[in-house]
Amino acid sequence: KAMPKSEVEMTLECAGNGSNPGFRNAVCNNRWGGTRLAPLLQECGIDPKTIEVVFFGKDNNEEVLRPGTKRELKVEVPFGRSMSLADALRPDLLLAYERNGEPIEHRNGAPIRLIVPGWYGVANVKWLSRIECRDRRYMGRYMARDYVTVRGERHGDEIVYVETSVTRINLKSVVARVARHPAVDGGKIPISAFGIAWDDGTGIAKVEVKIDDGPWQTSQLAAEPKSKYGWTFFSIDLGGLPPGDHTIVSRAIDVNGRIQPTEEDDEIALKKTYWEAYQQWPRKFSIDA
Repeated sequence: KAMPKSEVEMTLECAGNGSNPGFRNAVCNNRWGGTRLAPLLQECGIDPKTIEVVFFGKDNNEEVLRPGTKRELKVEVPFGRSMSLADALRPDLLLAYERNGEPIEHRNGAPIRLIVPGWYGVANVKWLSRIECRDRRYMGRYMARDYVTVRGERHGDEIVYVETSVTRINLKSVVARVARHPAVDGGKIPISAFGIAWDDGTGIAKVEVKIDDGPWQTSQLAAEPKSKYGWTFFSIDLGGLPPGDHTIVSRAIDVNGRIQPTEEDDEIALKKTYWEAYQQWPRKFSIDA
């Protein structure tokens, strides 16, 4: 705390958020305060051979190797996550000790938590206890075997499966609330929708919303967020809808033109693990007469 304090506002999302209908709310937006990581690493001295920086938390788990055999081995594995030296030296990474102006609670990683804006929650190591600079790849359980996405890629007529560690947050949006207004002539009910969109800091250009099989409509984005890593609110008036059951869905589009995919798009349909569930989220609702 003797070093200069910095703050960053960011969206923090669990890497498994959205993997099933009952797990869709593991995302939040907070302002974190602490010491910038890069100056601290540079002050300590970085070996020229360093290619990765590894961050260890105090929490350990037992791992069983070769289970059920005579060579079965049980070991205590620390929670560790790594990133390239270039990523670790980004100026916005923090060793945080505050959340929203208050000391971080123990359940949220006190006394020190690594904060990596734009990356999934797993990279934001809680209860940080050790930082190591290494000259080779770190292959701990939570980098090489867990929090790994397996996704198929088409190469001509062949599908090749590729494994990647969960790192940067993917472009995503969700409709959070649908509101009705007093009925108008003709029996239709005016409807408004509200939601949030977020990404890895690339930037949200627009969010479009669709009702049932209708066309995509452009929503209104809230004023610029305080941080490029914070989520963006959107809203839209959808006009009058007839009573009955309806489906609403949103899709975010970033400043590079990337569009949030559907469940049918290859990058989601060919994904075999539940991490990084950033597909569009259709939501059903009913309007009473």
